[in-house]
Amino acid sequence: MDTPYAAPADDYAFLFAEAFGADIVARATEGELTADDAVEIVQAAGEFAASVLSPLERPGDREGAQLVDGTVRLPDGFSAAYRAFAEAGWITAEAPVSAGGDGLPGAVRAALGEIWNGSNAAFALCWLLSASQIHALDAAASEEIREIYLSRLVSGRWTGTMNLTEPGAGSDLGAITTIARPRDDGSWGITGQKIFITWGDHDVAENIVHLVLARTPGAPEGARGLSLFVAPRILVDAQGRLGERNAVTTIAVEHKLGIHGSPTCTLAYDDATGYLVGELNAGLAGMFVMMNSARAGMGFQATGIAERARQRAVAYSAERVQGPVLDRPAGTTIQDHPDVRRLLLSMDSDVFAMRALGVFVADLLERSGRSGGQETALAELFVPILKGWATEDAVQITSDAIQVHGGMGFIEDTGAAQHYRDARIMPIYEGTTAIQANDLVGRKVIRDGGATVEELLRRMTETVEALSAADDPAAKRTAERLSRAVDAARRATADLIGFGAGSRDAYATSVPFLLLLGALSGGWMHALAVQAVLMRGEPRADDARRLSLADFYGAHHLPRVHALAETVAAGEIR
Repeated sequence: MDTPYAAPADDYAFLFAEAFGADIVARATEGELTADDAVEIVQAAGEFAASVLSPLERPGDREGAQLVDGTVRLPDGFSAAYRAFAEAGWITAEAPVSAGGDGLPGAVRAALGEIWNGSNAAFALCWLLSASQIHALDAAASEEIREIYLSRLVSGRWTGTMNLTEPGAGSDLGAITTIARPRDDGSWGITGQKIFITWGDHDVAENIVHLVLARTPGAPEGARGLSLFVAPRILVDAQGRLGERNAVTTIAVEHKLGIHGSPTCTLAYDDATGYLVGELNAGLAGMFVMMNSARAGMGFQATGIAERARQRAVAYSAERVQGPVLDRPAGTTIQDHPDVRRLLLSMDSDVFAMRALGVFVADLLERSGRSGGQETALAELFVPILKGWATEDAVQITSDAIQVHGGMGFIEDTGAAQHYRDARIMPIYEGTTAIQANDLVGRKVIRDGGATVEELLRRMTETVEALSAADDPAAKRTAERLSRAVDAARRATADLIGFGAGSRDAYATSVPFLLLLGALSGGWMHALAVQAVLMRGEPRADDARRLSLADFYGAHHLPRVHALAETVAAGEIR
């Protein structure tokens, strides 16, 4: 049985208009768009994803990307799907106005990110890298590069990549050895090898723009000596017309556990032509714009894959009959087995928490760009949390979806195994969970003495107080559980700060601390949802579901905060 993909438009309608106490779409666009408009966009994206992208998901997994005569060939249908995607304006719609795009607000981009990844994660990686490169070039590129490269990325005619990793330089970017030498004509000759380059070569667009970190002659050692360059696969003239192939060779396509339809390439640069982006030796700052955009995108990807796995599990459990079901008539399907129901509620409540946090963080990032100050600190705090927690939980959710299928989940025919395989890379690429956690602890918590975390806990406490006063049992349970979790998080933060910035104890427990804040933030999202439901003037059909999911999350997921706080307090076990 193959389960058609369905975009969660109802959840996004709730998140856009109610969950955060205002129409956040209207607020972000100063009334140019409303939550209702955004829902129409989400519905249109869902229809496109279901009809164009989702049918290619499993064939793309089976066929995979292949290197043929020096060029990567993607699975059948991917080229046509990409053309339709670009021609429909989805890339342009999400690009910033300053880059020549339509500038959809962050909350809507979060929804679209989930939809593209939920329907076809391997395909969506092309969109994610291009969208992230657009942000980087918009922030740092010269007018000439903007005119030639950025405009064509925004239109979708060209796609973008991120070239960081080398055989001897993975997470340690300071070890990069790729060299860029200046030429008399203002261009640079780039020589070196880059590995694990997502969508590094393909046949779906007319050109590929590689964004490359490289060292220049005489540059300082380490990361301070890196500069950023654009290097097109096919050289172009001053008008952007295509010429001959650049000296960038695809020498391998990796055979991976999952995301088979996404080409992960090894690229060799042999005095390839590139052009400087931004200032010399300031390449890491420019690349971090792309990396942070991609890291937020990982949160949306995690939500999409987890939701797709959940949908398959729900559909299978509604049809599968196996064994007598306690207190149910003969012939009842497995969805009513107590433990299967637990798994389904676990997935549903966790995915909603991820989805809500994705919208919240995307909107916060946008608001922080305008207001700065405390909102910026909170936004920066949340990027590693969203990336790390959501991707780790997505692996568990896709595993639980296999469990619901039983033995059939371990068989490729059901499609459940693909989601688990696809999800497993997410806690690794764009910075492992440990890298996200080290950034969180070192730069965002210890450095400011926990002030930003305390501001977050203060806002959560306001929600607790509001729910405590409500005349509703589910609200009171939610408030009591969240209150105790906030107290545990405050103790864990104090323990972490007590270890000190240079302590192994802090970094040995940084991942548990990140997961603690992620689980806690998920509980806050559910508490805000309960608050929004209670503020409705009239009961609605989805009230019971939203209260039930919050109740389940509080009982099954939020208790992780207490266990993780114990782990943080213990420090490194020697």
